[in-house]
Amino acid sequence: MTSACVAVVTGAGSGIGRAVAVAMLEAGFRVALAGRRADALQQTADGHPDALVVPTDITVPAEVDALFDRVVAEWGRVDVLFNNAGIFGPVASAADVDPVEWQRTIDVNVTGALLCAGAAMRAMIAQRPSGGRIINNGSISAQVPRPLSVAYAVSKHAITGLTRSIDLDGRAHGISCGQIDIGNAATRIMSEIGVGSGALQADGSRLVEPTFDVADAARAVLFMAQLPPEANISSLTVTAAGMPFGGRG
Repeated sequence: MTSACVAVVTGAGSGIGRAVAVAMLEAGFRVALAGRRADALQQTADGHPDALVVPTDITVPAEVDALFDRVVAEWGRVDVLFNNAGIFGPVASAADVDPVEWQRTIDVNVTGALLCAGAAMRAMIAQRPSGGRIINNGSISAQVPRPLSVAYAVSKHAITGLTRSIDLDGRAHGISCGQIDIGNAATRIMSEIGVGSGALQADGSRLVEPTFDVADAARAVLFMAQLPPEANISSLTVTAAGMPFGGRG
């Protein structure tokens, strides 16, 4: 992969987004780092000459358009979008979820992902040669939810529909889309939901769950990103060995 390949990574200031951005830079990509916190993005960039820091609120259409306009102005094209930015949202069932917190989760995780995908597709269609790849970060909650996570689970199930729609509608333009569902990569959000100290299970108990190095999750995303245009991974699940996933219910 040469430095001519251009990637946009959302949520690049921390966690999986930061790890993927760093892996892509090390692999020779030019990488635009998007996220709300400029200081965190600068830490990810760490002075790398092929990193472009673009603070962006992905829920604001004008800011998303400005992000992709900036990337095209700087580097001429967009080859890969890692659509990663997201929040866990409220700890609640459908009976108790706060409508305001619900909407915020949907705004970031679904609408934000849609806005970024749409802007990426427009850039990929217009560029010559046309085409590109979008990789959506789904989470294993796109398959099996955790207890009391209705907003997050619904938002991640929606990402699966977004992925399949993009891959279908992008065919005529050489645009592929795939989804990676990651379970228990060691990031801050895993600490917030208690994976390391005791995460709530379906039977009401709490269990310290295994995790794995976020750098290994990043390597999986990088593998998807480096495929030739003739190939696409439509769905990939990567979890910590031994985590309660298949038997979560």
